[in-house]
Amino acid sequence: MNASASSVSTPTVTSDAVFMDRALELAARGVALTSPNPMVGAVLVRDGRIVGEGFHTYQGIRHAEIIAIEAAGEAARGAALYVNLEPCCHTGRTGPCTKAVIAAGIARVVAAMADPNPSVAGRGFEELRAAGIEVAVGLREDEARRLAEVFARWILSRRPLVTLKSALTLDGQLVLPHPRGRARPPLRDRWISSPESRAEVQRMRHASDALLTGIGTVLDDDPLLNDRTGLPRRRKLLRVVTDSRLRLPLRSKLVRSADGDVLVFTRAREDSPKARALRSAGVQVVRLAGRGTQLDLRAVVAELGRREMLSVLLEAGATLNSAALAAGIVDKMRLFYAPKVAGFAGGRAVSKGFQAARELHNITTAQFGVDFSIEGYLRNVYRTR
Repeated sequence: MNASASSVSTPTVTSDAVFMDRALELAARGVALTSPNPMVGAVLVRDGRIVGEGFHTYQGIRHAEIIAIEAAGEAARGAALYVNLEPCCHTGRTGPCTKAVIAAGIARVVAAMADPNPSVAGRGFEELRAAGIEVAVGLREDEARRLAEVFARWILSRRPLVTLKSALTLDGQLVLPHPRGRARPPLRDRWISSPESRAEVQRMRHASDALLTGIGTVLDDDPLLNDRTGLPRRRKLLRVVTDSRLRLPLRSKLVRSADGDVLVFTRAREDSPKARALRSAGVQVVRLAGRGTQLDLRAVVAELGRREMLSVLLEAGATLNSAALAAGIVDKMRLFYAPKVAGFAGGRAVSKGFQAARELHNITTAQFGVDFSIEGYLRNVYRTR
């Protein structure tokens, strides 16, 4: 990253916030580019001016702090470093950032939060303070924790953060009714949500490593389930289907577009003719245990975590939504409500089989065109349980 100028003067609470906001902005540029690493942005400031900055991408290997230090050169000596996540102090694909910060002669480090990685978790701060560097922690912590939540969920549990997304009418329907005896209208005529909401869902897909749905949705809608933002991503969005009896049609859009980015979990034999045909078409087929016709969704999530899928977007119907909630695999919910009333009970967000009430926490709302969304958490992803 090239160094850029800033008119903000000497370090104060106000200027600290300005520079931290810049670090968070840079970190967010790593969406879909850093996984399985966290998104990190770094800003170096000397005499009130930004002298170096950078953000991390997985393929770029170098961490944000290193990019900023290299951009600043000698101007890093005596400067303040603003970073949304604690500098690492262990050797992974790269050497410890703390060593580079100390060697560059940086005088002050302002970090939004500690690294949730148990290999770091405050040790980086200790190393910097032991070297005589002033360290301040906690500025814009809420914003930083949100940026790092998928990494935190995975690094603490080796499970991805699962977000259940659904579009609903005001009376809680997933689908709109159509007159009996008439052909079912095309999918675009059955959309509940506004174009603005659908654009936001595409941004959610772009920020996710995998999208999870059930075979019922595939059979009903024949969706592509792809990332249509056109924005760069390091890995293809993994399109995942739970399909206990391996009913996925070979002529479905998912199969015809498969290029190693479609994964089917099933209870059917992996060496069956259908499984072999799907593999020949570029679909990955994984057999899992289960009960009756139900797949073990905890095993599904565990396997996705093993594949370093840090974030999973669940876009499904009532049956899989209910099963996912009952299995306890959902961490977060995002519900889009359209100002429509369907007036029938044919397609609710969760089936009648789900009985236990669950309370969402840290609720936020937003408006998208005429729709509004509600987002909340079912668990604290910064805890191991």
